[in-house]
Amino acid sequence: MKNGRKRVVIENLRPEVDKGKYYAKCTVGERFTVQADIFADSHDEISAFLIVKEPGLNDWKRIPMKLVENDLWEASLIFDKTGLYKYTISAYMDHIKTLQTHIKKKLNANQDISLEIKMITEYVSSGANKQKSGGIKKLDASIKKLENEKSKQKLITYLLDPIIYETLDKHCSAEFTTTYENKLTVLVERKESRFSSWYELFPRSFSKTPGKHGTFKDCERMLPEIATMGFNVLYFPPIHPIGNTNRKGKNNAIVANPDDPGSPWSIGSELGGHKAIHPELGTMKDFQSLLKKAKDYSIEISLDIAFQCSQDHPYIKEHPEWFLWRPDNTIKYAENPPKKYEDIVPFNFETAKWQELWKELESIFVFWIEKGVRIFRVDNPHTKPYVFWEWLIAEINKKYEGIIFLAEAFTRNKKMYKLAKIGFTQSYTYFTWRYTKKEFITYMNELTKTGLKDIFRPNFWTNTPDILSVDLQHAKKPSFANRLILAATLSSNYGMYGPAFELMDNEPFPGKEEYNNNEKYEIKIWDRNKPGNLRELITKVNKIRNENEALQSTCNIRFYEIHNDQLMVYEKFSDDKSNIIIVAVNFDTVYKQSGWVRIPINDFKIKSDEEYVMYDLLNNLSFTWKNEWNYIELNPTGVAAHIFRLERK
Repeated sequence: MKNGRKRVVIENLRPEVDKGKYYAKCTVGERFTVQADIFADSHDEISAFLIVKEPGLNDWKRIPMKLVENDLWEASLIFDKTGLYKYTISAYMDHIKTLQTHIKKKLNANQDISLEIKMITEYVSSGANKQKSGGIKKLDASIKKLENEKSKQKLITYLLDPIIYETLDKHCSAEFTTTYENKLTVLVERKESRFSSWYELFPRSFSKTPGKHGTFKDCERMLPEIATMGFNVLYFPPIHPIGNTNRKGKNNAIVANPDDPGSPWSIGSELGGHKAIHPELGTMKDFQSLLKKAKDYSIEISLDIAFQCSQDHPYIKEHPEWFLWRPDNTIKYAENPPKKYEDIVPFNFETAKWQELWKELESIFVFWIEKGVRIFRVDNPHTKPYVFWEWLIAEINKKYEGIIFLAEAFTRNKKMYKLAKIGFTQSYTYFTWRYTKKEFITYMNELTKTGLKDIFRPNFWTNTPDILSVDLQHAKKPSFANRLILAATLSSNYGMYGPAFELMDNEPFPGKEEYNNNEKYEIKIWDRNKPGNLRELITKVNKIRNENEALQSTCNIRFYEIHNDQLMVYEKFSDDKSNIIIVAVNFDTVYKQSGWVRIPINDFKIKSDEEYVMYDLLNNLSFTWKNEWNYIELNPTGVAAHIFRLERK
């Protein structure tokens, strides 16, 4: 039977992911807020605390919770180091605080408080008797002060002083404390888990000599440009040897020409597999030199991990039991009918040797981590068992700090969110297929105003080598600018398949959301200095992101009222509200649109007759506004969007 004298009820604690089965997520420097419904019988006062244990320590730190409204309590903290933290909530009927409240009420009603004084004295005395060390002297001093104070006014002041409560709360044991039923966990990760800007390129397409296979040395030459543009993650598709059997040709042709380089995702040849480098890219020494030089520019290299093999991969001869074989003794290649991927072979995760397979796949991550890689884009993780990923990511996190896993999982909601629960740091999203104001507001509210915010970090990609979305097909510059600004300001993590987006490549393969003459199957020649490219705009947007803390979080978003469905206006703010960014986007990429937007000036402590400045960081324009409702006008051929910083005059 439960202790019937524990009267406080704690319910609906959040974040709590599947009753504590999985951990919530946070990053260094980010505010972690815990809420719960806390109440009890009667009108007595309650004291509640968020209790947190740092990794490696035994002591639990108490953080007072505050009543927000209607029995909703809240406390928060900001972590200064990474690791797995434990947390829960405790609460109790606070008799001392109740007495202080009664004293205030009775004093206001000119009623006698001598009984309350005596009761507080007894509580103090009781607390002193239970102490075996430090607190006795302070408690004894409190008793004497209560008993000897002759001045009624001084006594009242002392009784209501927060100091006496703090002394009593610290040293008097709170009897009948209710502690929440679960001890929960939050994983605190490095800031780059929350804020990153990704640029994807195929190293083989960036040789000094057009048409010749590019190398890691060529990529070193690219680093200053990518850094100047403001990106902090440079992502490569697989860098391993490419298979020859069933190699795909131009535009995914079933038969390749002799000089076709093949898809990098067809991993493995007689030259090696997932721990080898395609020889035309360079050596391991070259790769590690690139990692080092990228670090000098504050850029991290992200590698693609794709757990699949070409038919020439050494694993197939060494471990045939890891693959599926047809009745005619041929290996089963990957397919998702009617789609066929004749150049790749999936692993059989139902093999009797699954433990050996798991350990080998883990060793691939370990191999590249030991070489210096800390960020991985994981290809199609939803097509491998969740129990495998949960084990693998946990094992990696035990051995290494700061590893980031980006899930490339364009799949159904529940499958994507499960990957986040079991450990993936970030995820691709449905951003690519959101086109209207209503769709974006609905989607952002789903990601940031529900329990998803505690586990799922979206990474918005403008495009990928696999996806040229409908709104960019045959589109002009305003459409690309719109997509860039939305990705970079709605989400704190965003990325682009760089050269194709910079140069506004807009030609789709007929009938598909894919690029024509896709770089996955050929070495491209990119003229990144082509007139009319987007580099200047990309650089400016990234600079704004890097200089404004408000844009370095995703969940701090609020949409504003504006009477035009073609215009969307939203606010981002820093934790201390010192940095307020307001973005206005025009979904009409052909015609000018205008409207009146409502600015919640009361929230910013701006008076109705007070002027304030909206400085447009994107267009270097300044507007002086007054009152709540203000006029905006966006023209796709001129000022296509605003990224305002709100400033007081």
